[in-house]
Amino acid sequence: MKRLGIIGAMEVEVSLLREQLEAPSASQRAGMTFWSGLLRGMPVVIVPCGVGKVNAALCVQVMADLYGVTHVVNTGIAGSLDASLEIGEIVISSDVMYHDVQVGTIGNYPRGQVPGMDVRAFPVDRTLGALAARMCSEQGIAYRTGRIVSGDQFICDSEIKAEIARQCGGLCVEMEGAAIAHAAYRNRLPALVLRAISDKADDSAAMDYPTFEALAAERCAGLTMALAESLAKETDVL
Repeated sequence: MKRLGIIGAMEVEVSLLREQLEAPSASQRAGMTFWSGLLRGMPVVIVPCGVGKVNAALCVQVMADLYGVTHVVNTGIAGSLDASLEIGEIVISSDVMYHDVQVGTIGNYPRGQVPGMDVRAFPVDRTLGALAARMCSEQGIAYRTGRIVSGDQFICDSEIKAEIARQCGGLCVEMEGAAIAHAAYRNRLPALVLRAISDKADDSAAMDYPTFEALAAERCAGLTMALAESLAKETDVL
């Protein structure tokens, strides 16, 4: 049976989804609450994993080992790296990489490359990505598809933002997606990272983020819900 694992870092990123669960049941693992049930007809497990890469990767591993998820979607908010992205727009990942892995001095690795890994940017599932793009188009939601970059740092400095964009590329920056894609890659689980823009990741971010956090999180959760509903109706997609 197909089961979709849905991960958000914070409660605000998954509360809308959890409220829509049919026959919900909760269990505790690794200090996290895993909510199982049906979301618009799709078997799911929903988790607010906590902020940061370690929490995110740990969550994927628990999902893989104990909850039998077959696919993973990460929903949440992000700061834009591309000036053309407006607050509230959706970014659908084409791939995901770290911006805070820098070990070039010991092996000529480019920024973002994890030593021993055969990829620098972790791939995501193209079928899920195409379906998410279709959902956006059908609902009139502005979206872009491109690289998402992650690190254990809230980016709110224009110079740091510019350097990340120069070395890593990408449309937006956040704190969990690459770790989720990394763990999914190691477990051979198809994964997708979805983000709604909450701030510009520059000197205005400290003001914009509290204002637009809930709006952006709700928009991304709404897309995730539509994605789950579509998957339930089109089980041959997965």
